[in-house]
Amino acid sequence: MLTNPKIDDYLLEGCGRCPLGGTPGCKVHLWTQELKFLRRLVLECGLVEERKWGVPCYTHNGANVIMIYAFKDNCGLSFLKGALLSDGHQILERAGENSQVGRLVRFTDVQRIAQLASILKEYIFEAVEVENAGLKVKTKSISDYAVPLEFQERLDRDPELREAYQALTPGRRKGYLLHFSGSKNAKTREARIERNIPKILKGLGFHDR
Repeated sequence: MLTNPKIDDYLLEGCGRCPLGGTPGCKVHLWTQELKFLRRLVLECGLVEERKWGVPCYTHNGANVIMIYAFKDNCGLSFLKGALLSDGHQILERAGENSQVGRLVRFTDVQRIAQLASILKEYIFEAVEVENAGLKVKTKSISDYAVPLEFQERLDRDPELREAYQALTPGRRKGYLLHFSGSKNAKTREARIERNIPKILKGLGFHDR
């Protein structure tokens, strides 16, 4: 197993993407033993250990296959093309309701990782085969998402807003459509639209600050 010293730094200092890095409050320190176990397990499968976006990323022939993550409530493995895995043991979860490609396996203790070790390796090897085969997940394009009636009406009567919205990246436009259409109540949809118009006009996405 060839380890990367940058991941040793990650385990000591965290990802460095928030002010808690290097402090006891860092999420990485909540799951030290679990993260070390997962690291060893993935390396035993022959993947190359790198650090990308501040966190451990494991590659095969230069392609990103798996990432190890640490959240406040759990840690685990993120299969970057998990939607293509057969998941015969039903252990994969969507990262979010609208996740199209990636899938997570969540853990809160070392014992559970140890119980699933052989299964996890099966999934890792399958993920490598997915890369070898050049498979890709067919994802929805922005045109596949319905525009809520209230928002369409507002776009139709406000050229400045329409131009600003169309100038957003597809991902940012999708974020707004999902947020606006997430309520079945028309008044709530209208309120969400009004609240976010200033951000759209500034060229910001729903999650931008």
